[in-house]
Amino acid sequence: MTQNVQTMTHPAVVCRRLTKDFGAGENQVRVLRGVDLDVAFGEMTLLVGPSGCGKTTLLSVVAGLLNATSGAVMVLGEDASRMSGTEAVQFRRRNIGFVFQQYNLLPALTVAENAAVPLLAAGIPKKRAVAAASDLLSQLGLGERLHALPSQLSGGQQQRVALARALVHEPRLVVCDEPTSALDHETGNAVMELLTNVAVRSDRAVVVVTHDSRVFQFADRIAHMDDGRIVETQQEGRSQEPEVRMKAAAAQPSFAGVNQ
Repeated sequence: MTQNVQTMTHPAVVCRRLTKDFGAGENQVRVLRGVDLDVAFGEMTLLVGPSGCGKTTLLSVVAGLLNATSGAVMVLGEDASRMSGTEAVQFRRRNIGFVFQQYNLLPALTVAENAAVPLLAAGIPKKRAVAAASDLLSQLGLGERLHALPSQLSGGQQQRVALARALVHEPRLVVCDEPTSALDHETGNAVMELLTNVAVRSDRAVVVVTHDSRVFQFADRIAHMDDGRIVETQQEGRSQEPEVRMKAAAAQPSFAGVNQ
């Protein structure tokens, strides 16, 4: 409970005057131009804006996949710029879940094995890792598809496997890059509902990059980007009261034991 109190009072992510350049000399391009952003625990924050405005670059810097050129990034209370390469990898492995635009499932692994990959990478024995992944997949409506291969699934089912993979190690930050872009409207809404109901809880933050205005209804907060900057942040009305979020989190099965 102490952790929940702390996470509710301090942002999960803080960006200040963040810049990111690509290239050098005459070919240098500044993609992020002094971004200021706070991402709260217990909320889903959408990053929206036109193509090329820097959304995915910002998400990549927050997730530690890219280093900022200047400015400050605090993620879960840690200064990413002070981490060594090995420390950054370990930090991501423990604390961040990824949902990509492409599902990036391994074709030779079963549904349960794909969802268990973060636990396997952390050294959890396969039997325990797959059991934990299977429990979560059952929550997401895939309990009867645990032994199927990715090629035997629909796009929506594959995205649910990707969501399970992002959540199985109980990360405190989940980042999603265009999770509905390859899905039709109905399937995309179903995936966003699952993301809202399963991923968003009082001790976790969720950040979603999207072009899809149809999913704005699922946001707690929308950060609008243009030309490498946050130009507007809207607080949406979907936020649940903290006690509702905490009850929802308590209802989720805990996989903490498999991470020990």
